[in-house]
Amino acid sequence: MQKKIKDPVLVVLQLTGGNDYLNTVIPYSNPDYYDNRPTLGIPEEQVIKLNPDIGLHPAMMPLKNLYDNGEMSIIHGIGFEKSTRSHFRAMDIWHTAEPEKVGTEGWLGNAIRQIDPKGSNPVTAVNVGHGLPRALVAPGVSVASVSDLSNYGMLTVIEQEKVRQNMLKRFEKMYAPSIKSNPIMEYLGKTGLDALKGADMLKDSPIKYSSSVEYGNFDLAKKLRDVSIIHTSNVGTRIFYVEHGGFDTHASQGKTHEKLWQEASSAIVDFWDDLKQHDSAENVIMFVFSEFGRRVKENGSGTDHGAAGVSFVFGPNVNGGISGEYPETKAELLREGDLNPNLDFRSSYSTLLENWLNINSNEILNGTFEKYNFIK
Repeated sequence: MQKKIKDPVLVVLQLTGGNDYLNTVIPYSNPDYYDNRPTLGIPEEQVIKLNPDIGLHPAMMPLKNLYDNGEMSIIHGIGFEKSTRSHFRAMDIWHTAEPEKVGTEGWLGNAIRQIDPKGSNPVTAVNVGHGLPRALVAPGVSVASVSDLSNYGMLTVIEQEKVRQNMLKRFEKMYAPSIKSNPIMEYLGKTGLDALKGADMLKDSPIKYSSSVEYGNFDLAKKLRDVSIIHTSNVGTRIFYVEHGGFDTHASQGKTHEKLWQEASSAIVDFWDDLKQHDSAENVIMFVFSEFGRRVKENGSGTDHGAAGVSFVFGPNVNGGISGEYPETKAELLREGDLNPNLDFRSSYSTLLENWLNINSNEILNGTFEKYNFIK
C-alpha cells in the first residue's frame, strides 16, 4: 500500500531582540572577530568548528548532530537594504515583507489565504504564545492562538473568554497604529475575533499525546512541545509560529546569550527527536530568524543593534550546510559599524513559499526574488 504524502508544514521560530550573528556563527579564523570582541569573543578552542573558517557558539553543541546529519542549513548575511536599528520597524519589515513602506498584512497571513482560501480549517495556522504576531495577520484569515496548550483544556468557559478578551486588547493595541482607528473594529470583527477560534479544537490534543522525549522546563521547550502535540494530532495545521525572546543584549551578553542558545538548541533538538519518534518529521521544516544582527564592535559587556544577521533552516528535507557568504568584517567595508546584508530576507521567504509550501510567492512578496538551495 502506497504511503500517503503529507502536506508540507512550516514552523517559524522568531528570536526576538536581535540575535548576535558574530557570536552565533563565529568566524574564528578571522582576526577581525577577536579585534572587535576582546571581551565577548569566544576562544577558538571553545568554538564548535564546522569548517576551517566558521563554527557555532559552544552553547549550540546539541545542534551539531543535526548539522552533521545534513538537517541544518545556515543562511549567512540575511537582512535588507537600508537596515533600521529599530526593533519595532525591523520586525515589522520581517513580518510584512515590506521594507519600503509600512505593511498591514503579514507574509504568512497571505500564505494562509492561499493554502486555505475558504478558511475551512480554523487551525490551518497556530501561534503558540501570547497575542498574534503580525506575520500571521491578514484580513479574513483566522489563526488559532494558544499560550499554554496543557492548561487550555482545563479552563472554564468564563476563563477562556477572559483569555480571548485579553488577546483582543493586545491585538488592538498592536495593530491600531498601522490599520488606523476607524476600521479597527471592523478588522477585529473579521479576524481578531476568530484568532482563538481554533483553540477549542486543540484542547484535547494533549490527551492523545505521549512521548519519551523529556523537554526542558523553560518557555521555548514548552512551546515546541505544544507544536509537536498539535502537529502529531493531525488536525491539519500547516503553519506554526513560536517566539524566543531576550536577545537584546546591550549588556551582560556573555551569560545571557549563552543561556538563550542553550535553551534554543536543546528545545530544537528535543522537538525533532519527538517528531521522529512519532514518524512525523518528514513533512516539517523549521525556519529560525531574528530582526537584525548586532554591531561588530562590542560595547564592553554587550553589543548594540546591527544589520546583517543569520537564519537557520532545520529538517529532514533540508539541504544541510551553508547558503551565502559571511559578510565582510574589515572596518572599511562595514556600514556604520555593521555587517552589510548580502542576502535579501525575501529570498528565504520565496524559497520557503515556493519550494516547500508550493504556493506562489509573487503576490505575497510583491516581486520575484532569488531562491536558494536549502530545500531538497
